[in-house]
Amino acid sequence: MTRDIMGKKALLAVVAVLTFFAGAGTTSALAATAEENYRFYCAQCHGLEGRGDGPNATENQPVSPRDHTSAKEMEKLTDEDIINSITDGGTATSKSSLMPPFGKTLSRSEISELKGLLRKLCKCKGKWLGRQGVLLKKRSDGKYLRQSGLDT
Repeated sequence: MTRDIMGKKALLAVVAVLTFFAGAGTTSALAATAEENYRFYCAQCHGLEGRGDGPNATENQPVSPRDHTSAKEMEKLTDEDIINSITDGGTATSKSSLMPPFGKTLSRSEISELKGLLRKLCKCKGKWLGRQGVLLKKRSDGKYLRQSGLDT
């Protein structure tokens, strides 16, 4: 009888180990895309198309959610600003505290992918450089012009 119990325990242990390793490779298949994350986490305020017109964007709010399709507004933000806002919330970039932090909800990779999606939504042009986030616009002669108007 002891042998029978030990055999069942061994079989149970093997099944547990196989189940663990079988599930290990499925996390990437379950990982949400940037679009899915945007719809789930962002669209409630920013809207499905990113125009700042989601169902939670009401007149009762002290500020309106950012329009992610506005190149004029989005070009003011560096990639680092966007990542910090998503990670630590609006207060991380001196914006509204109504923007919640997602740094403990989303992975760094997911946050980076969301940043890329936001750049696509705004169809931003230019080149963001450095920690200061200087936006450079390429001129027709191939040189870059700072957003402030100074040549570089």
